[in-house]
Order: sequence, then structure tokens, then C-alpha cells
Amino acid sequence: MKIDMLFIKFILVGILNTLFGYCAFALLIFVGIHYSLAVVISTIAGILFNFKTTGVLVFKNKDNRLIFKFVAVYAIICSLNILLLKIAKIFGLNLYFAGFVTTCIMAVLSFGLNKNWVFKKSYEKN
Repeated sequence: MKIDMLFIKFILVGILNTLFGYCAFALLIFVGIHYSLAVVISTIAGILFNFKTTGVLVFKNKDNRLIFKFVAVYAIICSLNILLLKIAKIFGLNLYFAGFVTTCIMAVLSFGLNKNWVFKKSYEKN
């Protein structure tokens, strides 16, 4: 499989994961859960769902022991995203535009980290 197709699968699965996370959040709000708890629960559910879909659908890996590396990747991604947005704000850049740019950068970075660190062995077998 070409790297291009693998990245496209990663992006498509990312869209699915985003829909799942938002729907989980919306459902929790709908049933009366406080928004802050809804964020925490939907984030945890989203990470678990994302781990399984990314692992299985993109990298053909079902090894649950990789969850710790996966969570570490997204902790790095989140922290770096916040840092870049803070820098954008300091320079007076439009945060909507900066958010779009950083989202694109973080997608590429998260793909690279997942491919080369989290799911590396399974990817190399394919």
C-alpha cells in the first residue's frame, strides 16, 4: 500500500473519529450530563474509539498494549497545538485561521508519530 493511501485512510478514519466524539458529547448533553463531565467522558470514549479504529482500519493492528503510546502521541499533539495557538495569538494572528493551519500540521504529525512509533511494527509487516 502506498503511503498516500495510508495517509488518506488515516484522514478518513480521523473524520469518523471526530464524528464519534462529537456524537458521544451531544448524546451525553442530551441525556442531562453536565457539559464538563460530558467533555471528559466523550474524550475518553473518543480516544478509545480512535485507538481501535486507527489501529485496525489504518495500521491493521489489534494490540491493545499500544494504547499508552497512542495516548502519549495525542498528549504531545494537544500540547503542541496549544503552544502553536498561543504563539499565533501573541503575534496577533487570526485564531480561526491559525487553528485551521495547526489542525493540518497536527494531522500530519500525528500520522507520522502513529506510523513510525505507535504502530511501527505492524506497518512494517504490511
